Formats: sequence, structure tokens, C-alpha cells
Amino acid sequence: MPDILLSPRYVVLAVFTASVLYVHFRGKVRLPFLRQLFNHSSILAPVNALLYLFSAVPPRPFLDPRGTPELALFRTHWQEIRDEALQLSSQGHIQAALKNNDAGFNSFFKEGWKRFYLKWYDEPLPSAQLLCPRTVALVNQVPGVKAAMFTLLPAGAHLNPHRDPFAGSLRYHLGLVTPNADSCHIVVDGESYSWRDGEDVLFDETFVHWAENRSDQDRLIFFCDVERPLRPHWLGGLNRLVGGVLGRATATQNLPSDRVGVVNRLYGGVHWMKQLARRIKQFNRPLYKVLKLGLILGLLYLLFLR
Repeated sequence: MPDILLSPRYVVLAVFTASVLYVHFRGKVRLPFLRQLFNHSSILAPVNALLYLFSAVPPRPFLDPRGTPELALFRTHWQEIRDEALQLSSQGHIQAALKNNDAGFNSFFKEGWKRFYLKWYDEPLPSAQLLCPRTVALVNQVPGVKAAMFTLLPAGAHLNPHRDPFAGSLRYHLGLVTPNADSCHIVVDGESYSWRDGEDVLFDETFVHWAENRSDQDRLIFFCDVERPLRPHWLGGLNRLVGGVLGRATATQNLPSDRVGVVNRLYGGVHWMKQLARRIKQFNRPLYKVLKLGLILGLLYLLFLR
């Protein structure tokens, strides 16, 4: 029996299980465990656990953006960034995905959430360079920015609790046009922050978080992912490697001319299966839970017992 337990497949299972549990119990707020098990953050749990262990920032939901001095560039030029965002919005370019090809944010679109990508773990999108050159130029001056976009949360919208899948970055928000009220806020691991025009916030998006806009005004912000600082510094190379692969695979488009990554090209089929699962859940919730548990057990059997 000990020899079997030391076989590579059981070592992999043990590391994966420990990593998922670490991610699940990190912080004060948790997703239901079965949801966490099927959540995309569990797939990356071993990598994320390594990044957490060697993170150079404290394990807190909110961090002081002034601890990352290069982000001051965005605060200084927030009105220029706002003006380009407003122009894009008036032209209808801040929008939901053109097709079912934005897996990372697909669940937000039903709430009316919209976005315009500036950069996604690669070079800035051609459409962004064309339509908002000033903001793209500012983004290019901050090497630690891996992804950037404008996002709009409409009045009355609510984004359900979730955690982002990859711990290689921290999330930065800069208020552009906001209700300037506590009724429009984000809650990260139980702590609330309300957006204000020209004010910024930095938080760890891998803690469970949710957002709502209970005001009568839309909320428009500048949003970017900033590389997580690590000790030792050579781990940054691994972080950039994993982030680059994931970023290229999950690239999507603002305009039809922008490149779409392989994950989002395949997402149409996955989206169909998710829609089917949702219909089963609405029709018979106990049946849905039995099928979901059976799928988990079947996968574990195929991977580790067969």
C-alpha cells in the first residue's frame, strides 16, 4: 500500500487536493466546496499555491496602490483616460462579447456588464491602438501591467461572488465615471470599497469578491491586472511564462479583426454544455447535484484508480 501511495499519480492527486483546499480556505469568505472544486481557479490551484507562498505582498484583500509607485501615472492622467473611455462608450465600443468567445467574463454579460480590452497578457489589441491611443500609450509605460480594459457596470446590476483563476496578478481599478456613492461598490473577502471618480484601489482578485450597482447611474472604470511581486525574483519568470500562455489562449476581441485565443474559440461548445447543465438544474436540482457528483467521481476514477 505505501508503494502505491507514493506512485506519481497519487502524489499528483495529493498535491492537487492540498492546493485546492489551500485556495478554498484562504480568506474569510468561501464558495460552496463543490462549486470551488469545479471552479477554474481549482485547475490552477497548485501554481496559485506556489505564488501565494512566495508573494511579496501581504495576504490581504485590499492593498495600498501607492505601494506600486508606477500606478501613479494612471491617477495623474485619469481625466485623459476618462475622456477616451467616454468617447468609446458613445460609439458603442464598450460592449458585451461579439460571440460566445469571452469565457472569462461570460457570466457577467447577462447583467449588462460591458468591456473594451486594451491589453490582454500580450501586446495591446490592434483595435485599442486605433481607438484609444492615449490610454494605450500610458499602459505601455508601465511594464507590470499585464492586462487592461474599460469596464461598465450598469445601474441595477449585480455580479455574483466569484474568484479569479490565476494568482499571478493583482487587480487595479481607477474610477472614471461613477455614482460616487456607497450604493455602487465591490466586496472583496467581506470588505467593501465604493468607487469614486479619479480614485483608485488595488486588491487581490483571487479572494472571493462580488460587486453591485444599486444606484441609478452606470459605473465606468479603468481596470488592469498588475504583476504580483514575488520573492525570490526569479519566480517572476515562471509567473510571466504561465500568464503569457494563459493570456494567449484566452485572448478575445473588441472588433472582428482582433485575434481570438484557442480557449475562446472552443468556448462555444463548452457554453452549449453549460446551458444544458443550467436547464437540468432548473428542471430538477437534486438530479443536477447527482449528475455533478457522478461526473466528479467518474473523473477521479479515470485519473487515479483505473
